[in-house]
Amino acid sequence: MDAQEFTEAVRDAHETPLSRLGSSKWVYALTGGEMEGDAVEAAWAAEVSAARETFEAWVDSEANETAADAFADAAAFAAAHGGDGESEPSPAYEALDSLDGTAARAGGFLAWTLVAEKTLAQMVGFFVGDADPSTANTFRERKSEVQERQETARSVLDEVCTDDDAWADARTGADDVVEAAYADYVETLESMGIKPKNVC
Repeated sequence: MDAQEFTEAVRDAHETPLSRLGSSKWVYALTGGEMEGDAVEAAWAAEVSAARETFEAWVDSEANETAADAFADAAAFAAAHGGDGESEPSPAYEALDSLDGTAARAGGFLAWTLVAEKTLAQMVGFFVGDADPSTANTFRERKSEVQERQETARSVLDEVCTDDDAWADARTGADDVVEAAYADYVETLESMGIKPKNVC
């Protein structure tokens, strides 16, 4: 297996959850139902604040230089986009925080980029619909930067996954993160009295 095949396997296995995490209902959940521009931007800032905290912690305990550099870059990206404050970790970040070992973290990192890519695509759509092309372009740039980190995650996976056990660890990490994000999506919408399983 290589990282590209791994990515496609994760996408295929979580096709429905990832599609729903790219829906307007996910943005609705992240904003607590406040579908206003400021609330969407604040929701993204909260996401990257949690990401920064996680990736900075990983750098401090990572022995593999390639992985440590990738996590440091991801933390810097998060800090540059509003992630410089304290955050209340969501289930997805709790799942990331629980990962141990370079391969599992690399898989979790890749999964984070897959979820963030979907989230940002929907946020772009929100600002397009809100007739705010400038902010839509800002979020397009953020999505492109996440996709660059996705490529980095694949490079890390190809370096650190040298046997079947390492790929299995990476897959566990990726699955845990997507499943936690999707569980958060379902539980948040249900708590708001909304049926979560219809894609919109």
